[in-house]
Amino acid sequence: ALWASLPFPPCAPPSMYFFALSHAPPAFAMKIAITTSSFARYSDEPLKLLEQAGVEYVMNDKGRALTEEEAIQILEGCHGVAAGTEPLTKKVMDALPDLKVISRCGTGMDNVDRAYAAEKGIEVRNTPDGPTLAVAELTLGLILTLLRQVPHQDRELRSGVWKKRMGNLLHGKNVGIVGFGKIGQAVAHLLEPFGVNVGYHDPFADVPGYTRLELDDLMGWADVITLHCPKTENGAPLLDLGRLSLMRPGSIILNIARGGLIDEKALLGLLTAGHLAGAALDCFTKEPYDGPLKEMDNVILTPHIGSYAKEARIIVETDTIKNLLDVLFPGA
Repeated sequence: ALWASLPFPPCAPPSMYFFALSHAPPAFAMKIAITTSSFARYSDEPLKLLEQAGVEYVMNDKGRALTEEEAIQILEGCHGVAAGTEPLTKKVMDALPDLKVISRCGTGMDNVDRAYAAEKGIEVRNTPDGPTLAVAELTLGLILTLLRQVPHQDRELRSGVWKKRMGNLLHGKNVGIVGFGKIGQAVAHLLEPFGVNVGYHDPFADVPGYTRLELDDLMGWADVITLHCPKTENGAPLLDLGRLSLMRPGSIILNIARGGLIDEKALLGLLTAGHLAGAALDCFTKEPYDGPLKEMDNVILTPHIGSYAKEARIIVETDTIKNLLDVLFPGA
C-alpha cells in the first residue's frame, strides 16, 4: 500500500524519494500556550520536552498575568495551556474550541472555572508536589523571624538605633495549622525537631499523630497560627474579627496560602492594640498590596513568593508540561 501511494516506481532514484518526503504534507501539530510570564527562566528543560514531542508553543510576553481578552488572544488555536493566574472563565473557554487541557503551573485553581471545563470536556490538572517544600520552608523561616523580632530590629539598626529586643523560642509552642494537605503536613514535619505541639484543622484530613481541632478551638489553643488552605466558597474571610479575637494574647499569625483568608482590617486593629504580637503575609485580598500593614514594624510582607525557590520552580514547570503531554498524547 505504501509503494502504491508513491508518485513514482520503487526503482526511482533516491533523490526522488527525498524530494517526495520533504514535500509531503506536514503531520497534524499540537500547539500550546505558556501564560506564566517567567516560565523557563531557570531551566529550559520543560521547553525541551515540548520540542522533543513536536509541540508548537507560544509564550506570554506581557511580563504579568493576562486579562481575559489577552488570554483568548494568545490561546487562539491552542490545544493546551500551561496556565498561570489569568482568568480561565466560561467566556475564555467558549472562545477556544480547540482547547483540550488546562495544566496549572502551581497548585491554586481559583482562576479556573473547573465546573465549566468539565462540561466542555476540557481536562484540568495542577502541580501539587513542586511548591510543597518551598512553601513549607518559607513558613518555618517566617515563624522564626517573627518570634525573634528580626525585621523590627533590622529596621532599627539601619536607622542608627542599637536596641536588643527580647524574642521567644519556637520550642514548646503550640502551632496551629489550618489546612492539613501536602503543604500543611510538610510544615508539621519541619516543625518536629523544634519540640512543638502541632494541632490542625481540616475538614477533609484525619492524620494520626497530630491533634485535630475545630477551627475556633484551634485559634484559642495555638501560639502560632499558619494558613495553608484554599479560599472559602463565597470568598469571605475565613478569619474575621471574631475568629482573630479568639487568638491568645501575644500570639502570631501567618498566611502563606490565599489572599482574602484573613480580614486585613481586623488584623491591623488587633496588631495595633497589641493583642497579636506579629503577622507574616505572603498573599493579600488585593495584589499588589498597598495598605496600612506596610507601616507596622511587627508585620512581614512578601509579594506572593511561597513557591519561589529555583529548584521548586523547575519541578513545577516540568510537571506542568508533563501534564499537558499526558493528555495530548495519551499512552505515549
